[in-house]
Amino acid sequence: MTALATVPLLIIDDLGMRKLPATAAEDLLELVMRRYERASTLLTSNRPVDDWGKLLGDTAAVSALLDRLLHHAHIVKCGPRSYRLRHHILPTEGDAK
Repeated sequence: MTALATVPLLIIDDLGMRKLPATAAEDLLELVMRRYERASTLLTSNRPVDDWGKLLGDTAAVSALLDRLLHHAHIVKCGPRSYRLRHHILPTEGDAK
């Protein structure tokens, strides 16, 4: 935890892609609290933030986590389609050509 809390940039990629342990919400909250306003954290997920309480299993901890994580955050939403497959998917009606 100490090593993760002190690196200048922590990247957590694909949060929610695998089943998480029961302590995931508390552990992630602890990590974010230690890093809050001290170091940068980049987090990616294909799950909407509204689902994180269910995903992590502790809505109170997730609420506190999001409060700190989203303060000063820059949110980049890439859309519903996979960026990797953008050249292999036929455009749907209304898409720019």
